Amino acid sequence: MEAKQELVPQAHATLKYARISSRKVKIVADLIKGKDINEALAILKYTPKASSEMLEKLLKSAIANAENNHNMAHEKLYVADIYANQGPTLKRIRPAAKGSAVRIRKRTSHVTIVIKERD
Repeated sequence: MEAKQELVPQAHATLKYARISSRKVKIVADLIKGKDINEALAILKYTPKASSEMLEKLLKSAIANAENNHNMAHEKLYVADIYANQGPTLKRIRPAAKGSAVRIRKRTSHVTIVIKERD
């Protein structure tokens, strides 16, 4: 027997090569996972972290994708999934004592937000 799965409509938005460590993004991302859209926007607006402004813009983009491309209702939307993966690291060198050098790693991340409609 074949198990039929319902296709739940979902919309997503992706930010690539964000100049912030994925570790710092995950702290804020965990705050909004599973929350309704309006509640998630409020949390992001008042969270004093570097990644919250970037995530707020990305969430608004995902909402616009859901409404315009997938005809989803704004009132039913929620953050189904959000994850931040590590992107390429920019390696720089800084002079140090006694003619040596220290490597500076400027980390980047790829962030994806998936939003779905509640039943």
